[in-house]
Amino acid sequence: MGLVNRLPRPKAIQNLSVTDEKAWNPSLWNLAGSQSVSGENVNEFTALNYSAVWDAVRLISGTISTLPLHLLRKDDKKTIRVTENPLFRVLHSQFNPLMTAQVGREVMTAHILTWGNCYAEKVVNKYTGEILELWPIAPNRVRPSMDGGNIVYNITVAGKEVQMGRENILHIPGLGFDGFMGYSVINLARKSIGLSMAMETFGALWFGNGTHPDVTIKHPTTIEDPKTFVEAFASQYSGLSRSNRVLLLQEGMELEKMGFPPEDGQFLESRQFQIPEVARWFNLPPHKLKDLTRSSFNNIESEQISYVTDTILPWLIRFEQNYDMQLLTESQKVKRMMYFRHNVDGLLRGNSKDRATYYRIMWGLGSLSSNDIREKENMDPINGGDEYFVPLNMIPLSRIKEYIDSLIAKKAAPAASIQDTPKAPKEVQNVDHP
Repeated sequence: MGLVNRLPRPKAIQNLSVTDEKAWNPSLWNLAGSQSVSGENVNEFTALNYSAVWDAVRLISGTISTLPLHLLRKDDKKTIRVTENPLFRVLHSQFNPLMTAQVGREVMTAHILTWGNCYAEKVVNKYTGEILELWPIAPNRVRPSMDGGNIVYNITVAGKEVQMGRENILHIPGLGFDGFMGYSVINLARKSIGLSMAMETFGALWFGNGTHPDVTIKHPTTIEDPKTFVEAFASQYSGLSRSNRVLLLQEGMELEKMGFPPEDGQFLESRQFQIPEVARWFNLPPHKLKDLTRSSFNNIESEQISYVTDTILPWLIRFEQNYDMQLLTESQKVKRMMYFRHNVDGLLRGNSKDRATYYRIMWGLGSLSSNDIREKENMDPINGGDEYFVPLNMIPLSRIKEYIDSLIAKKAAPAASIQDTPKAPKEVQNVDHP
C-alpha cells in the first residue's frame, strides 16, 4: 500500500461530482479544493480567477524563472561555470524542444505554488546518462506511491496510467510534514480565497442588478398570481440597464427594504483586507500585490530586500537542492564538486547612489576591479580595468609586528651610523692649525 493511500480522506472534500478526478484519486485529496464555506468552488484552477492569487503566483514564478541559474564547480578556492554539460543548457536556455528554460521553470514554480508539488519527466541519454530534456507534468495527472521501498509515479496519459520510477521523474515537493508530498496552498487557504471570490461575486451581482437592495412588496390584499407579479416587477426594475427608473406602486402597495447596503457591511474595507490575507498565504509583502496602503518611499527598498530574503530565497534553495540531488550524478557532486546556484544580485540592487557607494568601498578594499564593477552594470570592459588596488596606508593584521619591527629598525639605523663614524687620531687632533 502506498504512503498516499494510507492518508485519511479530509472531511473538507465535498460537493464534488463523480466525474471530478479529485473525488476518487487519493493522491489529490491533500491537493484539491472543494466548495468553501462561502459557497464558492475553490480549487487550483478557479482560484487563479481571483486577481490577488493570480498576481502572487505570477510574481513568484516569474521572478524565480527569470533569475540566472548556473551550473558551477569548485576548483580549490575558485568557482568555475560548467557550460559544457547538457544540464546547463536545459536549465539555462532550453527546457525541451518546445519550451525555453524560463517557460519550463515558470510552469514548475506555478505548479508547486498552487498544487504543492511539481513534476517533470527526464529525457536521459542512454549511453552517457546525461539529462537532455525536461518535460513538466501537470500535478493532477500524477499519483505517487511506494512499491517495494521505492517511489513510483503513476501518470495518467490519454486515459491510461503509466508507471515511472524515481530515476525518470524530477519531483520537487513544497511544504509538507512527511517530506514526500507538499501541501496545496490553495486547499489550505480555501476559506480565505473563497471569501474573496464571494465578495467579488457579490459586488458583480450588486451592480448587475442595478444596485437595488433586497426589497419586500406589501399588498393590502391577496395577489392571485404572485409568481407572475414578481417576474413582471423584476423585468421592469431589476438589472443594471433599468437602474434609476421611477418606481410605480399601485393598489396601496408598500415597499420595504431588506438586508443592508454594502457600505454597512464594510464591503470595500473587507475587499481591501483580503489582499494582505492572500499575501500572507504566499509569504509576500502586501505592496508586491499592489496594496500600497501601508507603504512609503522610505520603506519600499527594505521591503524589496525582505521580498528576496523571506519569499524568494527559501524557494531558490528548495529548487537548487532538488536539482543537485535528482539531476546530478554522485560523481559530479562528490568528485567534481558541481552544484546549481541562482544569481540574485540583480534583485538586491539598490538605487544608483547606494550602488556607487558599495562599489567604491569594494574597489578600495581590493575586492572588485573596475571591470568587475562594469560587468555588474552591464558595461563593456576597459583596458587596464582588471587591476585590483589597495590603500597604501593599510596592512594585513598578521604583518603588524613585522611592520613595527621595521619602524624600530629604521629609527635605530641613524643613531648607529653616528656612533660608528671614525674619529681622527689624537696627534692629528692636537695639531695647531695656522
